[in-house]
Amino acid sequence: MPNRRDLLKTVALGFWADETLEAYQANVNTRSAPSQLKITDMRVAVVAGAPMTCPIIRIDTNQGIYGLGEVRDGASKNYALMLKSRLLGENPCNVDKVFRKIKQFGGHARQGGGVCGVEMALWDIAGKAYNLPAYQMLGGKFRDKVRCHADTTQTRDAREFARRLKERVDGNGFTFLKMDLGVGLVEQQPGVVSRPLGTSSRDFGNVQHMFTGMELTDKGVAAMVDYVAQVRDVIGLEVPLAADHFGHIGVNSCIRLGRALQKYNMAWLEDMIPWQYGDLMKKISDAVDIPILTGEDIYLKEDFIRLARMGAVDMVHPDLATSGGLLETKKIGDACMELGVPMAMHFAGTPVSFMANVHCAAATENFVALEHHSVDVPWWEDLVQGEKPLFSKGFANVPTAPGLGVTLNDEVVKRHLHKDHPGYFAPTTEWDAYQGNDRLWS
Repeated sequence: MPNRRDLLKTVALGFWADETLEAYQANVNTRSAPSQLKITDMRVAVVAGAPMTCPIIRIDTNQGIYGLGEVRDGASKNYALMLKSRLLGENPCNVDKVFRKIKQFGGHARQGGGVCGVEMALWDIAGKAYNLPAYQMLGGKFRDKVRCHADTTQTRDAREFARRLKERVDGNGFTFLKMDLGVGLVEQQPGVVSRPLGTSSRDFGNVQHMFTGMELTDKGVAAMVDYVAQVRDVIGLEVPLAADHFGHIGVNSCIRLGRALQKYNMAWLEDMIPWQYGDLMKKISDAVDIPILTGEDIYLKEDFIRLARMGAVDMVHPDLATSGGLLETKKIGDACMELGVPMAMHFAGTPVSFMANVHCAAATENFVALEHHSVDVPWWEDLVQGEKPLFSKGFANVPTAPGLGVTLNDEVVKRHLHKDHPGYFAPTTEWDAYQGNDRLWS
């Protein structure tokens, strides 16, 4: 009975020369049988100081292939671990099927972190099994490099902050910038804010913007605009400059501030009010000739599409570790593109999640720029091994390796484990048992 090698040669007879067939076989991935892959385990290692705290998950299979994913910064590792019993025995290459099974356990903001981290790891496994980079499985890439912008340490000294931004361009090669422009920059000056006496912006951290009673005065608007003017005076008008973290000011203050900023050609104004209030966001968008953007706390595509369709946003801004993972975020971009709305991407985490973002950004046509919070962390890239550098001169390189394209540098990761979570992918057998009836219909 002919073996597989002889059979292939027989089938190829008349089409391929022997040496061509040998070259073909040398490039076939024979390490796995994807149709027979099964998830056998999930474990976690929690990294601190990157500069945030991020649980990295590892999903193992019956064939020795494993996948890496990441729970969004600030979210509990338990958001991922509680999914383990639902994952055991599933074929990780059925990414969409598994995602649909577990997506009901995610939610807006950090509560979506577990589902998204699992979804990242599934793509990592599938890519390794089929010997393809994740972007290729999403439909291929539109770009070889992904444009980035970076968080920059804030200061009340506008000239010093402008110098830091200029260094982002001159030193790091950034072609796109973003700044924090919060009421906290000016609130210590007399007469810039009206608010309940005896309070400060810090008192309203858990109060949504419209319910604080805090409004900017004309002097306050002028002070915040002057800060931007000093920044623009140093960096120029040519480089895109977005703004975020305005503070918990009311809708009318947002409109007055937005109008006053128009002459400084801002790239976007981000999360001026909570995303849930689409009608109020549309009111701001209609009144201000600067792109209005939101999305880092939205889970799944439906609310992005709703906001874009109603004209409440000019751009969307998903965080892949919140929005549903690689495929769901690409769906968000594709749907919003049909409505003429571009997509920027929020990111804060380790290189694992960063590379998931890079693959998705490469595969999404209406992508604009990806946030990079860890430019100033010297050991950040050392957490992983792979095609280096991950980031250079304002851009992330799209990898060619299978899956997400990186593996962990174990010794470096171990040096940066969170002090309250010192275990390095320790056993998690307590999460193996199935809990509850998950069906959503009768």
